[in-house]
Formats: sequence, structure tokens, C-alpha cells
Amino acid sequence: MLSQTLSKLFQRDLAILYREIESYKSEDSLWIIKEEINNSGGNLALHLIGNLRTYIGKNLGNIPYIRNREAEFSSKNIPKQTVLTMIQEMTEIVLSTLSQINEERLAKIYEEEVLSYEMTTEYFLVHLHGHLTYHTGQINYHRRLLDSQIDYLLH
Repeated sequence: MLSQTLSKLFQRDLAILYREIESYKSEDSLWIIKEEINNSGGNLALHLIGNLRTYIGKNLGNIPYIRNREAEFSSKNIPKQTVLTMIQEMTEIVLSTLSQINEERLAKIYEEEVLSYEMTTEYFLVHLHGHLTYHTGQINYHRRLLDSQIDYLLH
């Protein structure tokens, strides 16, 4: 039951992430770091892709993936369409993996101690969903802030 709920929530919120990245008016603004904002929308998207491909795709779905967390925050100027394709691929991996997770697996201890304490797979998946929505909200704010400045400069 919870695995179906999580699948629906991830599907909904990964679609929102996709729309947020797609909605940037300027491809350059996807990578801008401005004032007190430490991460660009593009870097946050790369971080979410790496995070979910590792903890859901690789660890739960046995889908090979080598994460480069440092590059998630240091890479720049990747074409927006490439990032969107990466989000689509990651979404397919996440949803495919979640469709195979049963209640017994949810109750088991997650195989990697990610948060410095032991937790069930169910707990960690809920955490990952919260992480997704938190950073997607930051991307939304980043996009709106920079897009409003672009609009101001053009008018």
C-alpha cells in the first residue's frame, strides 16, 4: 500500500521537477549562483538525479550507477535539454524500482547507513521524497528570482 502511495508521490513530484527545469526562460540562468543562493537550479537538479539514482535505482533496483556527488555541485553549463533527459531517465528508474518494492522490503532495514543511523527502507524512501520536494522548492525559487530579473532587464 505505501509503495503505491510513494510511487504516485514520486511520479507527481518528479514531473514538477521536470517542469521547473523546463520553465527556465534562459538556459544560462539555470547555472547562475546569485548573492546568498549557494546552488544553481541546474546543480540542484543534478544533485537530485544523483541522489535518487543512487539510493533508489542502484541500492534498491540493482541498476548500475556510479555517483559523483562533487560533480553534482560543480558541473556547469550542461544544456537544459540534457538535464531534462537525465530527469526523464531517472524518473523511469525510480518508478520502475518502486513498482517492485513490496511491504516486506519496506519494513527491512535499508542496506546503507546514509543518515548516520539505522532506518527502514520505508523511512528512508519517505526521507528521499522530502529531500526531492525540498530541493524542487529551492529550484522554483531560484528560477522565479532569476526569471523576474531577466524580465526586468528586457522591459
